[in-house]
Amino acid sequence: MSAVASARSILTQLHDVMASRIHPQGKLDRVVDVIGEALDSEVCSIYLLRQGMLELFATRGLNTSAVHVTRMAVGEGLTGVIAQTNEILNLDEAKSHPDFQYRPETGEEKFHSFAGVPIVYRERAVGVLCVQHVDPRKYDVVEIEALQTTAMVLSELIAHAELVDEEDFDQSVATRDAEVVEGLPLVKGLASGRAVFHQPRVTIHQVMADDVEVERDRVYRAFGRMREQIDSLTSQSEFGIGGEQEAVLETYKMFAYDEGWSRRINEAIDTGLTAEAAIERVQQHTRLRMREIEDPLLAERMHDLEDLANRLLRIVSGQLGTAATQGLRYDTILIARNLGPAELLEYDRRRLKGVVLEEGSLTAHVVIVARAMNIPVLGRVRGVMSRVREGDEILLDASESRVTFRPTAAMGDVFDSRFAKRREKQAAYADLRDVEPFTRCGTRIHILMNAGLRDDIAALKLVGADGVGLFRTEFQFLVSATLPARERQMRLYRDVLDSARGKPVIFRTVDIGGDKAVPYLRTSLAQDDENPAMGWRALRLALEREALLKSQARALFEAAAGRELNVMFPMVSEPWEFDAAKTVFEDQRAFLTGRGKPMPSAVRYGAMLEVPSIVEVLDLLIPKLEFLSVGTNDLTQFLFAADRANPKLAERYDWLSPAILRPLRRIHQATIGSQVDIGVCGEMGGRRLEALALLGLGYRRLSITPAAIGPIKELVRQIDLAELTEAMTGWLARPPSDIRVALSAWAAARDIDVD
Repeated sequence: MSAVASARSILTQLHDVMASRIHPQGKLDRVVDVIGEALDSEVCSIYLLRQGMLELFATRGLNTSAVHVTRMAVGEGLTGVIAQTNEILNLDEAKSHPDFQYRPETGEEKFHSFAGVPIVYRERAVGVLCVQHVDPRKYDVVEIEALQTTAMVLSELIAHAELVDEEDFDQSVATRDAEVVEGLPLVKGLASGRAVFHQPRVTIHQVMADDVEVERDRVYRAFGRMREQIDSLTSQSEFGIGGEQEAVLETYKMFAYDEGWSRRINEAIDTGLTAEAAIERVQQHTRLRMREIEDPLLAERMHDLEDLANRLLRIVSGQLGTAATQGLRYDTILIARNLGPAELLEYDRRRLKGVVLEEGSLTAHVVIVARAMNIPVLGRVRGVMSRVREGDEILLDASESRVTFRPTAAMGDVFDSRFAKRREKQAAYADLRDVEPFTRCGTRIHILMNAGLRDDIAALKLVGADGVGLFRTEFQFLVSATLPARERQMRLYRDVLDSARGKPVIFRTVDIGGDKAVPYLRTSLAQDDENPAMGWRALRLALEREALLKSQARALFEAAAGRELNVMFPMVSEPWEFDAAKTVFEDQRAFLTGRGKPMPSAVRYGAMLEVPSIVEVLDLLIPKLEFLSVGTNDLTQFLFAADRANPKLAERYDWLSPAILRPLRRIHQATIGSQVDIGVCGEMGGRRLEALALLGLGYRRLSITPAAIGPIKELVRQIDLAELTEAMTGWLARPPSDIRVALSAWAAARDIDVD
């Protein structure tokens, strides 16, 4: 029997059970028999939440005397873990799991295998359906899917039969007390507001279909409406037609046409599910796959597909609208399982203060966009969808890796105090907007900002930056379903230069590939990268795909007509790579000149120093450059062989280690006597203590996030460079046990605030 036929047989039997006139307990008793027989499993049990505890309500294979006797807390034992995490367990040996607990009254000691799925009602687990077997074996995907389908049917039964008390459910699963939860900081910062769910939960009222063909037609029509909705959202975007949001939505449209995805939904309908239940069924399978995917880039694409499924589910159910389309009414902390970059761009920035994700990764495209929008994001907050309710007060401290739900008054006072100090500092920094940053000894330090979106350039005037030291051109590529056309690139670059109003802008050529994968550029090497950050990316990829670099060169030249153009090549590993990239650009300049196109008044070429190998050949590279920017983020991870996306390594290696500071000093010294303008662009320059060290090494140009410009300007005005340089020289010659401690003490003795 095929998987579809088997699933249909199970669903037909469940339909008969649900349609019968027997009482709810009798239905549960019959369900465990149906599933046990269908899966040839010796045990099938149903646990439901009752008075805050998971109670054994029905079983096939365990001692029947344990029914309504065996109870366990949420989080206790394997069943409790499933209810707590809302996740599946599939074990060939149950006793091997650290949360395994033996209940003697059940008589389960002879069973080895165990699989369980949550019974979910309104985004929260209200019970668990599990199976066990004497022989140690993992249940296959078809069997797990059968359990999930049954759990959906049971959820419908629970809703109608009131087997779970609503008030008890709210109190036990979604506690009303204050709760502090740890997460992974994706974009650091402080924010407070009320909880708003990005996607209000779609309630599935009917799981089993009355007419399969009617359900199939509903799905087909929903697919059509979804594509129209994406087109409409593009035209309504604040970025306008041709902007970044439209490109992201085009990516979603590409997924919408995926035949494999629509086929799986149709197969689920063939088993006898309604359109809504079929979409949810396939979505559950997607989530299961996501948990098994170790590649963060592939997982991110799976998140895009889940986002699309959520859109489709809302359309087919008639429950349309997200929090973005409905509008935010107050300061908001957005709650989501995961979020796509396009959806983040839909929100009113005046109201959106922060984001908390149940999933999320450091390599996600949404993180790049959120950082550019200066919106703090905390990811990997386990169980956030069940821990918080719409309208709950939230204090988000992404800098300290935590979020507080329903804070007490005392917690709020502490947070408000921190926030007030932050606002006071920001007001002081705003007063420095038009102040040129000179040190106490009279040296002018040039402080520029990093950017990647068209709207970022407005911050130039707001923070008083000297220019844009790094414009990441890859943002436009990351959010596009296809390679951005030259005309579209040109419009973006021209708008950026217009908005800069004569201040310098350094355009870094596209840095995609590796850990910034795009679906439309695939190479055999890129697909097999085990370490994407050190793989086929940036200039390596651009030189292979020369048409990509040629198109960008023409777009930049035409956009900068009559103005100075600054071009920086990323991830230069050897001088010949810089030569090859510059040759591509110069050939395109000659091509355009020959056709009478107006050209920039001057073109300056530079390189980004991120790869340690180039440090050893700086004497060969420097004569070729007008400027050099040290990318401290990648340089640090390459020097330490430490993936910066790995949370275990993120804080392990110190930027103020001699292993980093000595190479940085060597790099700066190599430029002395040349005409090369050297600077730093990266997070290191935006941290006060680390910036102090960089100034002590001789660096006089920093390109940092807009939010850090005020604090660094304030720092600069407190420094005597001769004194600082002498201290740094001594520490690097004879390193103390901890340079960070030594530099902090040096600053404190001079009343220099480095926090």
